[in-house]
Amino acid sequence: MNRIDWNALDESARGEALARPAQSRADELRRGVEQIIVAVREKGDVALRELSAKYDRCALDAIEVDEAEFAAAEAALDPTLKAAIHEAATRIELFHRAAAPQPMGVDTAPGVRVERILRPISRVGLYVPAGTAPLPSTALMLGIPAQIAGCRQVVLCSPARADGRCDEAVLYAARVTGVHKVFKLGGAQAIAAMAYGTASVPRCDKLFGPGNSWVTEAKLQVSTDPDGAAIDMPAGPSEVLVIADAEANPAFVAADLLSQAEHGPDSQVILLSPSTALLDQVAIEVDRQCAELPRGDIAKKALAQSRSIAVESLSQAVAVSNRYAPEHLILQVADPRALLDGIDSAGSIFLGAWTPESVGDYCSGSNHVLPTYGYARSYSGVSVASYQKQITVQEVSEEGLRNIGPCTAILAAAEQLEAHRRAVTLRLAALEAQS
Repeated sequence: MNRIDWNALDESARGEALARPAQSRADELRRGVEQIIVAVREKGDVALRELSAKYDRCALDAIEVDEAEFAAAEAALDPTLKAAIHEAATRIELFHRAAAPQPMGVDTAPGVRVERILRPISRVGLYVPAGTAPLPSTALMLGIPAQIAGCRQVVLCSPARADGRCDEAVLYAARVTGVHKVFKLGGAQAIAAMAYGTASVPRCDKLFGPGNSWVTEAKLQVSTDPDGAAIDMPAGPSEVLVIADAEANPAFVAADLLSQAEHGPDSQVILLSPSTALLDQVAIEVDRQCAELPRGDIAKKALAQSRSIAVESLSQAVAVSNRYAPEHLILQVADPRALLDGIDSAGSIFLGAWTPESVGDYCSGSNHVLPTYGYARSYSGVSVASYQKQITVQEVSEEGLRNIGPCTAILAAAEQLEAHRRAVTLRLAALEAQS
């Protein structure tokens, strides 16, 4: 990891120190995704089979996963893995049900009732990557809140292997969460299929889930098309920022950094500490542990564009973290809750020595589909609310209109919207005539 002294940098250098790896939205990528989307819209399932053969190197007979494949996947899985999936699902459901928005109503004036009601998004599409590693945990994170929200149709796409089948654990997790249909599709073609629909794949109103640069670009393109689909959030490569004090365990800190670095070569990890001794010890631990990892080569590439930053205090570390707005923020300090109030931008926060980011990825109950690339400044992670529409309702009685009608009329007149004003004053005049 590159070692930096924050207080030795000018403003420009500080910006460079917190810069993410260049996220690929080059013209070539943009045009390539556009071509895929056009092909899927024009040729439907034929294009999906052609693109699967080209990019996933598999010949798809049926695009949709059938019951026999679900049964074979369940039979193939180790019972301990199936039990772990159910255990994780239970905690994820517990948290998401408790955190779900609730309908509410309030009388804002005598005779004026304003309510908020909740309705599920009817059709949602979930994307579960399966590139260098399949992610059944993502199927849980996306499927469970959709189930709680009550979405009428939930479809899931995940790339097929060369044998034309999806990962068994992904299929099992999808079935556990009640996903209605699963398709053996990956990449930008999967996003296009869910956004616009084909003979096999239902058209969806909103798309969820992480992916590579092609998936991300496809999500961005369909989200700006009025005929496309909304998306959960913009996203980039996975990332973690750790704030550690002198008492932090260097081995724990190193393990947390590497847990994100192994995601991919474009992931980024950052360590902030006022203790130079701690930074030195973590550097040694990172090298030692990385050498033992099966995905060590991937982690090394991510570490090459990561940072180990010396700050003057924990409060300065918090300020730097807020500027970066990390997807994952780990507070490896003696009193992590003392820093919590100062954090205003982070996807998910992990407090103390015994809370590795990994538990959030799998089974603490929170969601691991989080804003990255600085979008934590303005976006939240996936939740039940992500799958719902919040609709306001108002009901005004005669008394209520007498109470708030004059205010409405004055404001409408100020905005020179005479029809707005008259919609109120005509009613007020009718009430006056009745009395």
